[in-house]
Amino acid sequence: MPTAAHLHALDLGRFVMASPSSFHAAAEGARRLAEGGFTLLDEAAEWPVGPGAYAVVRDGALIAWTVPDGAGPATPFRILGAHTDSPSFKLKPKPTTGRFGWLQAGVEVYGGPLLNSWLDRELRLAGRLVTHDGAQHLASTGPLLRFPQLAIHLDRAVNDGLTLDRQQHMNPVWGLGDPSAADLLAILAETAGLDPADVGGFDVVVADTQEPAVFGAEGEFFASGRLDNLSSMHAGLVALTQSRVSGGGDEIAVLAAFDHEEVGSASRSGASGPFLEDVLARIGDGLGATASERRRAFAASWHISADAGHAIHPNYAERHDPANRPLLNGGPLLKINANQRYATDAPGAALWARMCAEAEVPYQEFVSNNDVPCGSTIGPLTATRLGIRTVDVGIPLLSMHSARELAGVQDPWRLSKVAERFFAG
Repeated sequence: MPTAAHLHALDLGRFVMASPSSFHAAAEGARRLAEGGFTLLDEAAEWPVGPGAYAVVRDGALIAWTVPDGAGPATPFRILGAHTDSPSFKLKPKPTTGRFGWLQAGVEVYGGPLLNSWLDRELRLAGRLVTHDGAQHLASTGPLLRFPQLAIHLDRAVNDGLTLDRQQHMNPVWGLGDPSAADLLAILAETAGLDPADVGGFDVVVADTQEPAVFGAEGEFFASGRLDNLSSMHAGLVALTQSRVSGGGDEIAVLAAFDHEEVGSASRSGASGPFLEDVLARIGDGLGATASERRRAFAASWHISADAGHAIHPNYAERHDPANRPLLNGGPLLKINANQRYATDAPGAALWARMCAEAEVPYQEFVSNNDVPCGSTIGPLTATRLGIRTVDVGIPLLSMHSARELAGVQDPWRLSKVAERFFAG
């Protein structure tokens, strides 16, 4: 019989396949929340006042929250932050290119993907199309593109070191013919039932088409695209929905899934933008909060920044800290950095330890090797912007930023269990 962790992984796989772009992830999250009894709100409309479960989408970002009975103007927030985007490739303007009888796509590298991991895979296009009347439409193709690798017979030294030029080599093929007589966007528009002539703008990325898989000697591994960071968003969705079913806590539980984390978060739907602050302010307004009461609420609030981290790689152990070596299925990570690339401090570490103990979930600590620069997350951004106490966590991965990343089956489920305990207060 499948375990709870295995069932969670299978559902995470379904979520990933339904979320090939940040816009699809926000829409799929909203759909699941609506099925769970959440009311979807329009930012431009008046919002309900008082207790309830709500969600709002801004572009490729989603924020959902539950207001408990008895909430007042100074009620604190319990916020789980994640992000909807992943490293990939984004269509350029005039994307239909090609030469020598090949049809190719003009793409721009988005974030920091492991370029070689995208070679020789069947890929799709996905994102949003905006028609001239301003309406937004989600679109996604089936398998359509491929970055074909040069045969070893034509580069005998390739195994001594592969070098990929982003402009010259990362141009996927999608057909044969004359580029002047073809239209890549038309194919995408037709999947959304649109006349290509009606499309005025687009935000479209390349995504893998391979189904996620559970494998290993005892089914302990889970491989999928976009685990960084749909694993955290999915855990938050599961936890927030389950917390509501079980009655929740006395504080206002919030899931904030931002876009554009992989490129710096500086957008209206990113963690450096105003989205979360806007939503928290409107929640406070609905509860009659004054400016002083809102500050009191923030001072008593907590934010868990959930983003994937690194497990120790058995073939590159020297790249990891010699004392802190997280393993797949060893539990979610507590992420620590002296230079505040992660926002975890001693109070945050104590909170995380307490939440994991109450959820009966093991956890591991992650800290970088001093000779290897540390990445960052939305955690320091939200802590700086709002002054809310923040702790950085996430599931351990191998192959981070690959087209197909590797997790342990147990860890995504465990993260959702701790998140549920966190939302419960």
